[in-house]
Amino acid sequence: MATALPGAALSRHHHITLCTGDAQEDYDFHTKILGLKSVKKTLLYDGQVPIYHLYYGNDVGHESSLVTSFPVKHTGAKAKRGSGQITYFSLSAPISALPFWKARLEKLGIAVNEDERLGERCLDFKHPCGIDYSIAGVADDTRAPHSKGPVPADLMLRGTHAICVSVRDMEAMDEFMQRGWGARRIAEDRNYLRYAQGAGGSGSYIDFVVEPELKPGSWTLGEGAVHHMAFQVDTHAEQTAIKGFLEGMGFTDTSDVKDRGYFDSIYVRTPSGALFEATVSHKPSFACDEPLESLGHEVIVSPQFRANRAELVAQLGVLRD
Repeated sequence: MATALPGAALSRHHHITLCTGDAQEDYDFHTKILGLKSVKKTLLYDGQVPIYHLYYGNDVGHESSLVTSFPVKHTGAKAKRGSGQITYFSLSAPISALPFWKARLEKLGIAVNEDERLGERCLDFKHPCGIDYSIAGVADDTRAPHSKGPVPADLMLRGTHAICVSVRDMEAMDEFMQRGWGARRIAEDRNYLRYAQGAGGSGSYIDFVVEPELKPGSWTLGEGAVHHMAFQVDTHAEQTAIKGFLEGMGFTDTSDVKDRGYFDSIYVRTPSGALFEATVSHKPSFACDEPLESLGHEVIVSPQFRANRAELVAQLGVLRD
């Protein structure tokens, strides 16, 4: 029997991280329009410039329910959209809820385009900063939604469904996905390809759109682009094995483990250009520094900024619920 490669331990999405614009605008979009729960308000762990890191998800912030953002408007940095980035991502909703979501978004002033890709009905729309979102209709997603938000639980978003990476060609990326990242290729539609991880299903999909003529986009922190996608791995031993295997493939810049407060992460710049992360959740995760019943209420400051918490929160602006 063949031995599974280390990447097979990557079971599904963990979270997606975006570079957005204004923090309050981002907060309102995710909590008031999409109805996600504010799971955690903290600051970016990297660098010396204070930037909010905001987490949105279901009631307790389960893996694969999470959309996170770095609102960077105050830095003045803008992203250049293009190939080598996650060009859009989709969230899962019951297929019967798509008419509700189309009506809700349009009532709130958001333009919606109905489409079908890879055999799925979807609603395409944009974050106020320009990042492309989609809601995919899924019949059998049993993940628990946010149950106490502005959207009834039976209609509510379940979590991330798929990401879509823009590539100029797939040769090197196909090898990375199947050997290094433990995914399998399961579908094609026009210039779209789909891979799945673990048991498959919503929250495990990585899609690619092949666009040979599209110029490369930027990779740095800048408003208007997805920054990275994180994938769940259960143990540090499995995470270490993934890092060693990727380095053996030639990805010698795979990062060391970084403690992000609520999980430990390694990062790799994939052949496509998109940044992927392999993530082991802490136990407990988001409840380690505030009670479950009040998750996401207070700003929890990352270590390098703790001495100046009040000053930094005032500088970044207090987020209004």
